[in-house]
Amino acid sequence: MNGRPVLVATELEDATADLVIAELNRRRVPVLRLDPGQDFPANVVLSARTGPGGWGGRLTAGDRTADLTSVRALYHRRPSVYTPQGQGQEARFAAQENRRGLGGVLGALAGCLYLSHPQAIARAEYKPAQLSAAIREGLTVPATLITNDPAEAKAFTAEQPTIYKPLHAGAYDVDGQPAGIWAAPVEPGEIDDRVSVCAHLFQAQVPKASDVRAVVIGDQVFCARITAPAGVLDWRAEYRHLTYEPIKCPDEIRGALLRFLAGFGLKFGAFDFALTAEDEWWFLECNPNGQWAWLEHEAGLPLTSAIADLLQHGES
Repeated sequence: MNGRPVLVATELEDATADLVIAELNRRRVPVLRLDPGQDFPANVVLSARTGPGGWGGRLTAGDRTADLTSVRALYHRRPSVYTPQGQGQEARFAAQENRRGLGGVLGALAGCLYLSHPQAIARAEYKPAQLSAAIREGLTVPATLITNDPAEAKAFTAEQPTIYKPLHAGAYDVDGQPAGIWAAPVEPGEIDDRVSVCAHLFQAQVPKASDVRAVVIGDQVFCARITAPAGVLDWRAEYRHLTYEPIKCPDEIRGALLRFLAGFGLKFGAFDFALTAEDEWWFLECNPNGQWAWLEHEAGLPLTSAIADLLQHGES
């Protein structure tokens, strides 16, 4: 590959990554795409050696080879986890060696811009850490309880209108079909001993008029107001009935978001806010590797171009 390549680590089918790759191709920026957890070692060859400037060598995927000393950026989108190729402890051992070998090298490239670094993304996925960071940076955060004590949960839900939402939006299915666990109101009478089986997150319900998705790319902040039908608490449950409009991010919110990401070592974040009728912004969460592509069309935000700019040119 001629020129400094961008590595794109993501799963086989990723329409969002496809948009960025197409834009980089249009700009004639060389791209090497791979899914480390699935492609290695069958379809990817790594040869990395330490040198005076750090790791050097080659990474080959298909008919494309990247010089590890010249990688300009790694776009860590949504690669598969490193899974054992086979059964037994030998397969499990190999999967862990792959994660720490290939994954370790990809995370230690000198002069490489990470969007974002895999370890930074992993740290920032914990909601307790997010809420602490948001409070520290001056954002308004709803009262929150994390507990497996039914009595504590019952008392908290009796204090104010309350919602429950999962701590992690992992894979879930109902009767074999993919499903989401949306934020939902919860009443004291619904609390029982089942709360004791795992940690639960309860949060005071914000009297919102709409929602805001704020997408931060490097030092740029793009915001879209999302309005759901009356009575809908979690807009993700009603994608077909949402309306969008781009809105300006208040300066104090913008500064807080940039400090939030800097604290985690991130260069991207998809933030969710509840917006009241009085234009109060309530922080709900940050997805450090969240979806954004649908907002480009719906709200007219130039997100693909902003990500391609960062991967191609780095930070200004």
